[in-house]
Amino acid sequence: MSTSPKNRQTIRLANDDKLNAELISHLNSFVYYLTVEKGMAENSVESYRRDVRDFLEYNPQHLYEYTAQDITGYLTDLLEAGLVNTSVARKRVALKQFFTFLEDNGENIQVDFAQVPKIKIGQHLPDYLDVETMLKLLDGLPTSTVLEKRNKVMLELLYATGMRISELLNLTIHDINFSEQVILVRGKGSKQRFVPFVDSVAVLLQEYLKEVRPVLLKFEHTDILFLNNRSQKLSRMGFWKILRKITQEAGIKQEITPHTFRHSFATHLLEAGVNLRIVQALLGHSSLNTTQIYTHIDTRYLVETHRMYHPRA
Repeated sequence: MSTSPKNRQTIRLANDDKLNAELISHLNSFVYYLTVEKGMAENSVESYRRDVRDFLEYNPQHLYEYTAQDITGYLTDLLEAGLVNTSVARKRVALKQFFTFLEDNGENIQVDFAQVPKIKIGQHLPDYLDVETMLKLLDGLPTSTVLEKRNKVMLELLYATGMRISELLNLTIHDINFSEQVILVRGKGSKQRFVPFVDSVAVLLQEYLKEVRPVLLKFEHTDILFLNNRSQKLSRMGFWKILRKITQEAGIKQEITPHTFRHSFATHLLEAGVNLRIVQALLGHSSLNTTQIYTHIDTRYLVETHRMYHPRA
């Protein structure tokens, strides 16, 4: 029986330059299998293809070299980067289907998924906001007073960069590079990294430095970027009080912490398809599994990727 053009699915094959010919060939065979033999919906096939491709790009090697430890390490890094359990569990399923398919087709596969821990799906609300809720919160922030304008810049910057609250409050006026549109962030253990920020945040920062910060600074002398109404560095407790008030006024029932913005930043980029290693570099993670990769990521590539995928870009 013939298939009408209306019902015929498009098979989207991989042709990514980051993968070698062997991996591309096996990924394409898997996509064909899901589409033609299993008859999966096009959206589902695309999700599987993307999930498998992300892993292969993250850790490219010969098929027979992959082990359960490689899969476990990848899923762990995703969780640490802020991706929610449900999304990580989906990726585990996709990878299990992929390697099972290869093994069924005679490939010498060493991955034993019995050794890859299952991802538990928690019942509690995850520590992140979806894109719509996050943008609604940020767009609804009042900007009538000097302090409200400062608060707007801080929250926008947290979401735009994924910084920790301690990193945000330790910023100085010298850390902002408007020409390259990056910020020098000092992370844990005196580690430094450059993080891009989008055009809309650049406008807010320039306005803050020109019109708001001088009012807060008064006659004091400090390089600290964000000041309280006593011309001093804003404290973590002070920020918490600001955030609690803002979320209450916005009618958000979910508990939101400064780290919620960091998790949301990472989750939204990962869900948009950004490579895990890029997200790790932006977050400043320094686990044993990821320390060596940062030297291989060009700052300009970080900027372009950030602009391409961030919801605020």
